Amino acid sequence: MPLTLLNTSLRYILRHPWQFGLAVLGVALGVAVVVSIDLANDSARRAFLLSTETLTGRATHRIVGGPSGIPEEVYRQLRIDLKVRAAAPLVEGEAVAPDRSGLTLRILGIDPVVEAPFRPWLAGAPGEGAALDRTSPAQEGCQGFRCYGLLMTRPGAALLSAETAREFGIAGGTRLPLMIGATPVEAEIVGLLEPADDASRRALDGLLIVDVATAQEWMGSVGRLSSIDLIVPEGAAGEALLRRIAATLPPGARIERPEQRSNAIQQMTAAFELNLSALSLLALVVGMFLIYNTMTFSVVQRRTMLGTLRCIGVARRQIFALVLGEALLIGLIGALAGLALGIALGRGLVGLVTQTINDLYFAVTVRSVELSPGVLLKGFALGVAATLGAAAVPATEATLTPPRTVLRRSSYEERLQRAVRTAALVGAALLAVGLGLLAIPGRSLTLSFGGLLALTIGAAALTPLITQGLANIARPATGRAFGLLGRMAARDIVASLSRTSVAVAALMIAVSVTIGVGLMVSSFRTTVERWLENTIRADIFVSAPSARGNRLDSPLPDEAIARIVEAPGIERYRRYRSATIESSVGPLLTIALDVTPADYRVFQWVGAVDEPAVWRAFAGGAALISEPLAYRHNLRPGDTLTLLTDRGERQFPIAGIFYDYGSDQGVAMIDLAVYQAWWDDRALSSLGVYVEPGVDVDELVRDLRARMPPGLAVNIVSNRGLRETSMAIFDRTFAITTVLQLLATIVAFIGILSALMALQLERAREMGVLRANGLTPRQLWGLVVGQTGLLGLFAGVLAIPVGVMMASVLVYVINRRSFGWTLLFEVNGALFAQAVAVAVVAALLAGLYPAWRMGRTSPALALREE
Repeated sequence: MPLTLLNTSLRYILRHPWQFGLAVLGVALGVAVVVSIDLANDSARRAFLLSTETLTGRATHRIVGGPSGIPEEVYRQLRIDLKVRAAAPLVEGEAVAPDRSGLTLRILGIDPVVEAPFRPWLAGAPGEGAALDRTSPAQEGCQGFRCYGLLMTRPGAALLSAETAREFGIAGGTRLPLMIGATPVEAEIVGLLEPADDASRRALDGLLIVDVATAQEWMGSVGRLSSIDLIVPEGAAGEALLRRIAATLPPGARIERPEQRSNAIQQMTAAFELNLSALSLLALVVGMFLIYNTMTFSVVQRRTMLGTLRCIGVARRQIFALVLGEALLIGLIGALAGLALGIALGRGLVGLVTQTINDLYFAVTVRSVELSPGVLLKGFALGVAATLGAAAVPATEATLTPPRTVLRRSSYEERLQRAVRTAALVGAALLAVGLGLLAIPGRSLTLSFGGLLALTIGAAALTPLITQGLANIARPATGRAFGLLGRMAARDIVASLSRTSVAVAALMIAVSVTIGVGLMVSSFRTTVERWLENTIRADIFVSAPSARGNRLDSPLPDEAIARIVEAPGIERYRRYRSATIESSVGPLLTIALDVTPADYRVFQWVGAVDEPAVWRAFAGGAALISEPLAYRHNLRPGDTLTLLTDRGERQFPIAGIFYDYGSDQGVAMIDLAVYQAWWDDRALSSLGVYVEPGVDVDELVRDLRARMPPGLAVNIVSNRGLRETSMAIFDRTFAITTVLQLLATIVAFIGILSALMALQLERAREMGVLRANGLTPRQLWGLVVGQTGLLGLFAGVLAIPVGVMMASVLVYVINRRSFGWTLLFEVNGALFAQAVAVAVVAALLAGLYPAWRMGRTSPALALREE
């Protein structure tokens, strides 16, 4: 490109810094939202993988059992009878530190004597880089191999990661109170783990290591192990060893590769992460409208100059390169700024993402954002590509328009007026494509989001025609209300459709997403509330505290159960045992419970069922499964579900499918008596207590809490309290959605601010003529603010049907394909009014500066030709 053109472009940018700056800010915010969500997702995923892989170490296989683990005798047989030396016992669990807010620890019980071959970073020979070799000599507590001796000889001795200790102010020698379920224990921190490499440091964050006997005592599983790690050689010798080991295992135990379980667990969050990523792209889509509007205005603003350049021989490709070059500069600066902003935003969002994963899926500790080059490169590329894509249309327009036409001020608007119907036809075609994609059978989320994107862009393409129609309809009403200025405000929207329609489209999309996501969340909330009202019928609910929000698999102490069931005022109680069991569909949350005829009405069935037959089958050993489980694995009544029991694999017939919104992975329910017959597990996870008529529930709750022995932590809540806790978890889950909605609206606000500033400042000569003919600054303010208010009103009105369309897709298609839930669709009129108000207020705020700027401009200065 000639140097003269580069200088021309640079002068234009320097003379319009606000326009350039707003465009950069729009790109930066769009990139930041995408990068922040990707970083938060990636950090949580990496933290889980690092923790799993680091703790797995060099183990090639693992022996696992049912909910109660595997007998300790299995380990003795491996070591003594089969002479398997490469075997290490493990006991795992979770604990909460009540006096250290936010500290949840993963407990790992090991045998230090046999650990070295499996996790050399933890128990390697002296000088091999074991984590304890780098414990500071000044640190109070043990050092090096002496720590492992203390683990085996001192009750409650534990090792804590140095990173966690520093964050929570825990020194060596500290006695740390912990709660494991309802049981209080005390750990003595005898040493701190200080790994050599950064990956191990992050993997050990939140890890508490104790001797296997200590862990058994804490977990109430004396004589049982969570798993046994193995190192099996490759080849025929290894296969033969696995067969020998398998032949000696009890029926409820099996051998698996460690990566099988981690992959299955990681798959749980795949749909959640994809939904967040897709929602984050919305801000970038809105940002594309901003770039399109900015570059279009830059072309219109310089139409005289571009026409002159064409007349004196500048080639079309050079004009094209000029416009795209400016867009590239905006994209590069905006993308780089977006990366920095995204990293900062990601540090805030990672807490929300982690909280949701902990509430709904599995425990993971993420204390910092992992800066992945792939995520940063993806965000940068998306920002630049979106900018160039949005600028391609105005660049092409500037290239193809004849010089004679370019030199006319009204040429672009005339062409746009002719193109409105074409854009509407394209929009209608995109709507048809979107509906077609959504109608394709299957469970592809990519097709679902592709269909939603097509519908969104189709609605945006229809915006110019609808805006034109709304302005024409509004003109008589605004004229009657505000006279000439009212008619001018509506007329000017049509006269400057090239910028007003894009501004309305950007704001409309942002507001429609607020409506769409708001309706989806509202529908979901209403569905869950009604489900809780129907399913939580007990007056009082008793459970052990859990490190995860919606999981109640920690066992209740026998003493607590005895004191509760003996309390006066209790009519009956229902027992529950929750456990994750290996099944034909992977690890499956299984709930065993007592069911009496009085409990039948609690269940809401998918489809028509013969209830007496269902309950007869259930009592005889059949299973009930939740709707998400049936949807994910194509299961129907009459099919079978294979569960790994302590007596070996057993097939459970499926008697019915019930609605459930507690887990998107699915739940199976079996009779408690059947569970206790097939599993050597007599523990209970929770109790549903029904009070006698006339008994005050709140008073009984206080009495039951007073009956608990000192130090025993048991959650005893009323029916109302449990529903409130459940809804609090629900609200935490959607907190990040609200943040993303707000960010997309901010990007749209910047877009409409840019459009209005461009529109009003370009009309400086027209405003100068009006001022010269007697229009006062106050009337000018009214004209500008009236026009911006109309733009906001149009955006808000258009957002309502588009938002309802989005909500329908989210509820009936994307939610169903992501999680398998059937939701009730609820229309919220207050949300519509709120959305319109937000659109109008955003537009009015965006019009304040242009109105102030135009009101202060001298008529003589505005009338002066360049």
